Amino acid sequence: MAYEIERKFLVASDEWRTVAIGSSRLRDGLIACFGSGKVRVRLDGERGLLTVKGPRADLRRAEYEYEIPTVEAEEMLGTLADGPIVEKTRFQVPHAGMIWEVDVHEGILAGLVLAEVELDHEGQELLLPEWLGREVRGDPAYRKAALVKQALASVSARCF
Repeated sequence: MAYEIERKFLVASDEWRTVAIGSSRLRDGLIACFGSGKVRVRLDGERGLLTVKGPRADLRRAEYEYEIPTVEAEEMLGTLADGPIVEKTRFQVPHAGMIWEVDVHEGILAGLVLAEVELDHEGQELLLPEWLGREVRGDPAYRKAALVKQALASVSARCF
C-alpha cells in the first residue's frame, strides 16, 4: 500500500525564501469525498495529477497518485471540482537533509503560508527550521476543506 507520512506547520517568517531552490504553481480541486478520504485533481505546472487520499492515522495516510493528461486535469478542474480551486506556489526548501515544501496560497486562501515535510517513517527524527511556527497536522481548522469553508464565509460576510 502506498502511504504519505508528513508533518505540517504554519510558517512564522520569510527566512526560508533565502534558501529556496525551486518552485512550481499548483491548482487543486476536490472532485470527490468518501468517509474521511478524498479525490483531488491537480495541475502542477504542465503536469496533471489525480490523487486519492485515505483517512489519516496519526502521521500516515494512504495516498495513490496518478499522472493524467494536462488537458483532462484542466477539464476536471473546470467541470468536476466541488468548490473553489485552490491556487498556490510551492517552494522547495532544503533544511538539515530534508526538502521542505512551503506553500504560499493565492486566491481564496491568499495570505496562508504552510510548510510540509514528508518523512520516510513515523518515528523519523526531524530538525525543525527556525522559520516554522506551530504544527497544525491533525488540527481540523487547517484541513483544506475547513480553510476553504472559512474563506468562503468571510467573503459572503463582506458582501452584506
